[in-house]
Parts: sequence; structure tokens; C-alpha cells
Amino acid sequence: MHEHNIDIATFEQLNRQDLINTVNDLILHDFEKLVFVLYRIDVNEAKIKSLLATKTDTNAAELIADAIIERLNQKKAAKEIFKQHNHIESEEEKW
Repeated sequence: MHEHNIDIATFEQLNRQDLINTVNDLILHDFEKLVFVLYRIDVNEAKIKSLLATKTDTNAAELIADAIIERLNQKKAAKEIFKQHNHIESEEEKW
């Protein structure tokens, strides 16, 4: 793969297997970029370290990819709640 100019939006579009492959490629060839992406997505560093330490029988790229997916889903859910809340407030302001 070796396409290390991937942005956050690209990560959001990848299916699980492509994300695992991308994370694995970054682990092997551009670990600094992986750390940057995890920081930007706001994946909990302590959680990653704990997963890697306790689930030694699972591929590290899979664990990291699943943590990314979980965090992206949390962010999407939070945005939806925020949008719904703002929609309710704007409807109330019409009165």
C-alpha cells in the first residue's frame, strides 16, 4: 500500500479489512503517521496499550482498527445527538 498521506476522512470510509490493512502498513512503514492518526481520531492511548498487552493472541492491526472503528462510531453518535438537540432548540426558538 505505502500511501501514507491518508487523512482522517479516508479512514472513515474504509471497511474493516481495508482499515486493518492500512493500520498494518502504517505499523510496518510509518508508525509516526499511525500515532498521529490515532491522536487526531482521539483513540484512547491507554486503551490501545491495554488491548495490546492483554490480547496478545490477536493481530495488533486488528485491535487498533477495531479501536478506531469504535471511536469513529462514538463520534458519529455524539454528532447525531448534538444535531438532534440543536434541531429541537431551533424549533423552540421559532415560537
